[in-house]
Amino acid sequence: MATPQITNDHSVAATLESSRRGVNSVARFSFRFFAALLGLALLTTLVLRTGPQTIWNQVHKVGFGLVLVILLGGLAHLIRTWSWRLIVGYDITAVPWSRSFAACLVSEALGQLGVGGKVLGEGMRISLLRSAVPLTNAIPASAIDGGIHLVTSLIVMLSGITVTLLLAPLSGMWRNSALMFAFAVIAVLILVFVSIVKRWALMGNAARAIARVPRFHNWIARKLPVIDSSEQNLLDFLHKAPARFCAAFLLNFLWQAITILEIYIILRFMGTHITVLGASVMEGLTKLINLVGAFNPGNVGTYEGGNMLITKLFSVAGTVGLTLALCRRACVLFWASIGAICLMLMRTPNEQHRKHDVNSDPSPEIAQL
Repeated sequence: MATPQITNDHSVAATLESSRRGVNSVARFSFRFFAALLGLALLTTLVLRTGPQTIWNQVHKVGFGLVLVILLGGLAHLIRTWSWRLIVGYDITAVPWSRSFAACLVSEALGQLGVGGKVLGEGMRISLLRSAVPLTNAIPASAIDGGIHLVTSLIVMLSGITVTLLLAPLSGMWRNSALMFAFAVIAVLILVFVSIVKRWALMGNAARAIARVPRFHNWIARKLPVIDSSEQNLLDFLHKAPARFCAAFLLNFLWQAITILEIYIILRFMGTHITVLGASVMEGLTKLINLVGAFNPGNVGTYEGGNMLITKLFSVAGTVGLTLALCRRACVLFWASIGAICLMLMRTPNEQHRKHDVNSDPSPEIAQL
């Protein structure tokens, strides 16, 4: 006679859990929507206060330089594609470079939507290439590629903060905050490198520690298989294919160098005297701005405002910083639009061949990305 009561209890618990997830989803969406509105309002305010005509005059100075920056953006995407193909660890010759490049553009286009967009973008890249690349290779490759890219970005950001601390006239509070953040980044990088060499399950143990918090337990528990699998594949990749690991690492550093070159070209075309070292410092600080604005979809407003602050540290007018940010955003939007076109063109052939694909069954790994 106790069975109906137990069934009812389970049903109520499931209903409450579903309601809680729905409320959390609405809350997250509302927060991101509100953040996007604030960012858009900030960008509008910055443009109006600076003067649209003033900005247009600066953009006009850049001129052909903007075309060079767009071409460099395409080269950067090509390098990221090359890195991903190296990491896959599978006979990827059946996948044309054009298709993997287009899938990279799709991933980067969706990644402009914020943290959730990056996860969605990687899932979409895996989905677009799954007819030729097994999920057991594609999912770890995306995780490893993202991890390597994150580490190289942290190194560039740390170098920018360090040079700023040495040369820029910062107030006591800003200097202390920057020092604390720099030490935190150094500690994280050291911990990552030691854990890779010693084969420590750093991400898995950190996830399990976070899962002890009741609020995050269920969410982390669903992700643990993917986290453990990705981390194990990263450790195996380094020790079984060190040459490809080093090549992927160098390619990501080359990607970072291209972003530095973008800043150098734009500022030079605007008539601003800057060295390559200065451009690298600005890119490092820009990555800090991107980190701060990570939960703002597209980093709209915060990115432009942050660039204005960065250029002022170099005794350059804020108008130059705003123009620099807008030119770089134009490059991003150009390639994002190409990625959107690729997504529309690639979906139909993929769906037509899906019934012949041995990997076409819905996969829990994709759902957990």
